[in-house]
Amino acid sequence: MSSVSPLANIHSKGQFGDHEGKNEKNLIKLTEKKNLLIVQIAQYKNSSIKIENLEIDNLYFKNEVLNISANKDTRIIWNSPNNWLLFSSKHELLKEILDNFDEKNFAITDISHSRAIIELEGKNVKEVLKKGCPFNFNELKKDNCLNSTFNGMTVTIDMLNDNPIKVRVCTLRSFGESLYHSISDACLEFGYKSI
Repeated sequence: MSSVSPLANIHSKGQFGDHEGKNEKNLIKLTEKKNLLIVQIAQYKNSSIKIENLEIDNLYFKNEVLNISANKDTRIIWNSPNNWLLFSSKHELLKEILDNFDEKNFAITDISHSRAIIELEGKNVKEVLKKGCPFNFNELKKDNCLNSTFNGMTVTIDMLNDNPIKVRVCTLRSFGESLYHSISDACLEFGYKSI
């Protein structure tokens, strides 16, 4: 059985908005990110295990607001105290997580098929995000993350890079199409290329 991506019915490739006469490098790139392993890892309050000593894919868990541990395949995003989201292109990591994080100390949930992810890249990405989210994006740096809302929808925003600016905006699958419309509408002013 093959999975259907959350944005399969609305994500169209092409150039949109104010793109005429602009260098393609100056357009925002909008992509649906799919086929990632997404695992929520929550440590129980009564657990005495030091999370900082545990690792997955050679990455350690940071229990600090806005912080991420990352390598080229995997990102461990701080979600809330003692709660992380792991995003990875390596689906085999799920077995490693289940083997190393026992059920007495952790709740492990594979949420790979319950999220929609939109990736944005370009110099005006922060301006797009400011249109729908009440966060001060001037302070957001590479390998920072936040939980907030975008036009009333709960989102997790992950800053992948700051030169060029590249972010992932993640929401529940059921909000995926609404989020896509909101973000693509906010991109029209700058012009965007949907890939």
